[in-house]
Amino acid sequence: YVGLGDGGRGGDPLNAGQRTDTLLGKILRIAVNASGYTVPIDNPFAQSPSVRSEIWAYGLRNPWRFSFDRETGDLYIGDVGQGEYEQINFQPANTPGGTNYGWNVMEATHCFGSSTCAMDGLTLPVAEYNHSEGCSVTGGIVYRGPLPTLRGLYLYGDYCSGNIWGLRQSNDDWQSQLLLVTNLSISSFGEDEAGHVYVVDYRGKIYRIWDSDWTGSAFTYLPNVRHQVFEGTP
Repeated sequence: YVGLGDGGRGGDPLNAGQRTDTLLGKILRIAVNASGYTVPIDNPFAQSPSVRSEIWAYGLRNPWRFSFDRETGDLYIGDVGQGEYEQINFQPANTPGGTNYGWNVMEATHCFGSSTCAMDGLTLPVAEYNHSEGCSVTGGIVYRGPLPTLRGLYLYGDYCSGNIWGLRQSNDDWQSQLLLVTNLSISSFGEDEAGHVYVVDYRGKIYRIWDSDWTGSAFTYLPNVRHQVFEGTP
């Protein structure tokens, strides 16, 4: 899977996010081999001659970090917004692809450049925040490590503010809550074999998410969340 931004200046003047004859503004799905790559025959547009067959999902502005839940196979996409909103997109496992996440018709759940817009066929994000809380989302990881009160939380952050949120689905609703306020320039997340989640600071250090004596329920543990410098080579 490969994430590509829309390749344009502000507002996607090339309309790459919505066009299906370009790879820009997309997530691609390819099968890599010794001579290059082929397109899986079950890609959503593999049999559509007018559509780039590599496309798995479209309507993205800048998918800055996406990941699959190692337990469920669900796909989470952090998509950097244009001027007002940042968003997290979601695709359940075992879906056939071809999802249109809305850019540049929408910015998150809001019509872009207009007070009204046609939303038919668009899949809106499961979480968003405005630029009073940050300015550039960094998609993260679903925690599947040893800490029971973090397990199943999708952890994501913001490059500008250093905020880290936890997101989870409850029945048909999604809940996101601020977990950590840091001074990090969060450029990426990662995980190890045990499921521990790590945060990459653009300035050259790696931190690990941990806890201290959890006492709260799923979304009342803000005071207890911590981060620490990973004891290894940054």
